[in-house]
Amino acid sequence: MHQANQLPDRLPVVAGRFYPSSDSELRKELEKLFEQAKKHQLPEIKQEEEILALVSPHAGYVFSGTVAASAFLPLINRKNIKTVFLIGSSHNAWYEKASIYYSGHYISPLGKVKVDSTIANALLSEKDLFAYLPEAHAHEHCLEVQLPFLQYSLKNGFTIVPVLLGGQSKEISKQVAEALKPYFVPGNLFVISTDLSHYPSYNDAVKVDKQTIYDLCSNNPVSFLQRLKNNDLLHISNLSTSMCGWTSALTLMYLTEHNDNIRYIPVLYQNSGDIPLYGEKMRVVGYQSVLITQKKADPIPEFDFSEKEKKDLLQIARAGIMENFQLSDIPVKSSKDFSPGIKQPGGVFVSIYYKDELRGCIGRIESSDPIYKTVTEMAYSSAFNDTRFKSVTKEEMPDVHIEISLLSPLKKVNSIEEIIPGKHGILVRKDFRSGTYLPQVAIKTGWDAKQMVEHCAIDKAGMNNDEWKDAEIYTYEALIIKD
Repeated sequence: MHQANQLPDRLPVVAGRFYPSSDSELRKELEKLFEQAKKHQLPEIKQEEEILALVSPHAGYVFSGTVAASAFLPLINRKNIKTVFLIGSSHNAWYEKASIYYSGHYISPLGKVKVDSTIANALLSEKDLFAYLPEAHAHEHCLEVQLPFLQYSLKNGFTIVPVLLGGQSKEISKQVAEALKPYFVPGNLFVISTDLSHYPSYNDAVKVDKQTIYDLCSNNPVSFLQRLKNNDLLHISNLSTSMCGWTSALTLMYLTEHNDNIRYIPVLYQNSGDIPLYGEKMRVVGYQSVLITQKKADPIPEFDFSEKEKKDLLQIARAGIMENFQLSDIPVKSSKDFSPGIKQPGGVFVSIYYKDELRGCIGRIESSDPIYKTVTEMAYSSAFNDTRFKSVTKEEMPDVHIEISLLSPLKKVNSIEEIIPGKHGILVRKDFRSGTYLPQVAIKTGWDAKQMVEHCAIDKAGMNNDEWKDAEIYTYEALIIKD
């Protein structure tokens, strides 16, 4: 476990160069930058949208500060954000893995920003993809410069997970996205730190940056990667890169692709040539802020899924398993053929049975992905990645039965008396320990509400006997679909 080796607090390394080093001067600078951002015609965030992520530049505040402030402006007075995943691409070190600062805290002139060591250590312990490399964080500015904007807009009470990508691999970006996907839900914020074109002339920068942002906002990783290649083929004078943090932006796109409820909103563009005192037009760097929102999930009244939707989901689940065996007798439908009901985001659990024997049960209480996509992923994970059971084999497939639990949005309860065993599933959460039981657990065990909560807290969340009494408890309902 990495927790045994406590890291020191990470002190600022570009304070006094990229931004003011004193508390009072920095606050004045931030106030000025946010006021400047307000003067621009910024897009409106719809009432039914939640902000899940943003893209912000990381140059010195005199150059990119107004653009950065425009990204953080909609976060002011929002109190639901608890954890911020800071993702950037290293400027100073080259390594294959993603580096996480897993303990200690980040210090800025505005005070201490706590690192969420629980999440960071969980990623380090469970995924070979992540490591801690001191040289990655020691002199890197791209995450550090975002902290004052977070402190100004969110005030206190949030924690961070600092992640730095060290190479130029789209496969690593995809793997990082897959590992972070369970955290890409409302209540968390992903901040992607990147600048755009480096060192072309002013007019060339405007032209190439416009195209790059267009493809970023398409939410299509293939188009985005092709755009970066096309930009290189243009042989624009002095263009050294179209986007210095493209691996971080690509990670974001792998998190959001195929989700029809996601919207990329370009907010404000400038480049260093727009700065009156210091900007020069012959050699510039481009900056763009982008907000990534998700349409809030509509409550599913009485889980009103049609028989066709249920049949589609079962077929999707089975196809997700069969694909592992490279079998094609289950046709995989295009998402264009799916109804809006199964394209909306929602929590899903998938249970796999061989004859009457449970062989896997994995799911997500909350998900920003469409239901059909989560069903595919959870069916595969249940069949092959549930370490409690032997993986399903090709020979067993004719006798494999699938059970899908479609979950309603979480509802916080103030008393366990509000829990109806057999009707409600529960989520028990304290700090960053959590556990859940589906509604059918109470039916099979005969537990009452208190027993269900106690077992969930102790057996699933690893709490002590009485810790559940001051934990957060949520209920949800489930629509069970069986083949």
